[in-house]
Amino acid sequence: MRVDHHRRLARMSLPLCLAAALAACGQGTSKAPHGETPAAAAAEYERGPHGGRLLRDGDFALEITLYEDGPAPIFRLYPYLKDKPLDPKQVQVSIALTRLGPKVDRFTLAPEADYLTSPAIVREPHSFDVSVAATQGGAQHRWAYSTYEGRTTIAADAARAGGVTVERAGSATLSETLPISGRVEITPEGQSDVHARYPGRVVSLGVELGQRVRRGQVLARIESSESLQTYPVTAPIAGVIVKKNVTVGGITGTEPILVVADPTKLHAEFFLYPRDAERVRVGQPVEVVSLAGDHRVTSSVEAILPTADLTNQTLIAHVHMPPPGDAWRPGLGVKGTVQVGAKPAALAVRTRAIQPFRNFDVVYAKVGDTYEVRMLELGRRTPEWTEVIGGLEPGTEYVVDGAFLIRADIEKSGASHDH
Repeated sequence: MRVDHHRRLARMSLPLCLAAALAACGQGTSKAPHGETPAAAAAEYERGPHGGRLLRDGDFALEITLYEDGPAPIFRLYPYLKDKPLDPKQVQVSIALTRLGPKVDRFTLAPEADYLTSPAIVREPHSFDVSVAATQGGAQHRWAYSTYEGRTTIAADAARAGGVTVERAGSATLSETLPISGRVEITPEGQSDVHARYPGRVVSLGVELGQRVRRGQVLARIESSESLQTYPVTAPIAGVIVKKNVTVGGITGTEPILVVADPTKLHAEFFLYPRDAERVRVGQPVEVVSLAGDHRVTSSVEAILPTADLTNQTLIAHVHMPPPGDAWRPGLGVKGTVQVGAKPAALAVRTRAIQPFRNFDVVYAKVGDTYEVRMLELGRRTPEWTEVIGGLEPGTEYVVDGAFLIRADIEKSGASHDH
């Protein structure tokens, strides 16, 4: 069954009030404002001269706006009596914002110019149930309404079918990594040149390229040019014949007649360019991955050597490799990721969980079956973790996998940023 079909079934089962809550910011209404009929509350709300929501109670009215042209959003409320501006000093107003969680933000407004304003900012997201209490001329007035943005509700079975997974936000270790490339090679200890002890003619040669030999096995017989006596040449190590520089009847000299290599003794040689060389140190963890991406192993930098090319100042980092099997073979290219630093973060989220919303980076917090954006202030970032400096409470459940489905569902609902 497709995910969108699950989602439609889940929404059909939701009560009507929840469907209204998923309407555009400023349009969903959980409780009709005092003096309005339920039908009027469900429709587009009345706006005042400043474009804000106009709340009425008899001759008294209060226009609520969110002023966002300054450094941070704050409330500005304009009072009216019989549809004419009223001196804000004659009005006392308090506002309570109940957020998903729940958490309540409370504001006591103070008169300024021709409006009342909140000394505290209205933090993102601007998604909450609003309760307004006002006193004017000895009369008390109360209103309640909802304004949601970046919020949706999806039944648990539909979320599971869509691959949605969650984690709790907490501390993490952010590892700074560096991509490197190289190839698998046999270690110097894993290969040996086979020399004739005395110059002479090759009488017999009992091995071929690629043949496996054991230590001490006779590989060739040489007739000494001085004594004319024949002597055996044996394998110094167990391994495979990888080079053959003579044939029967040939004359040996200073060059090795054979080279034996042990293909089980491997390391990866990674090339470090000047911009990266200073950051790589012996002992740092390295993840080595085959070019096809099918095999990977975690090891560490065991040595860093300069190359013969001093012009570009390239270095080579040696990384120990396990026995080859079918995965690692000498001469094959590999990719690596070296961990060049690790620092703890008091609060972090999975990098893949972060989604765009308006001009914010967000994750989607989960409370029950309801999901809502959390605008984040971010710090350091790695492929796995991103540090959170603000905008998210520790311990909050947030969507890791399937976040794009939540985002698509919110965008489909038409939730906007309207006040």
